[in-house]
Amino acid sequence: MANPIRIRAAARDGVTEVRVLMSHVMETGQRKDASGAVIPAHFITELTVRHNDRVVLSAEFGPSVSANPYLAFKFNGGAKGDRVEVSWIDNKGDTRSDEVQIA
Repeated sequence: MANPIRIRAAARDGVTEVRVLMSHVMETGQRKDASGAVIPAHFITELTVRHNDRVVLSAEFGPSVSANPYLAFKFNGGAKGDRVEVSWIDNKGDTRSDEVQIA
């Protein structure tokens, strides 16, 4: 299992700003190691962000996204104390899901 997803969420004037840092190797499958063997692809394919069980962001990632992806976005709604959950699935079937309360 990967390291926890670092999430910050803050509400102000009816708009919630979310910042996410995901720990993942995001390997493309095109690089080679020191011995010349191809490093297998390993990258996030699906990302979902929910606010109190309502999907506010859904994205498909691919091998061109850099290692340890950072994502920042805003959505209308949200109040202090509400829950924001971020989850991802990668091409090897690994998953990670973490949540925070809006500050």
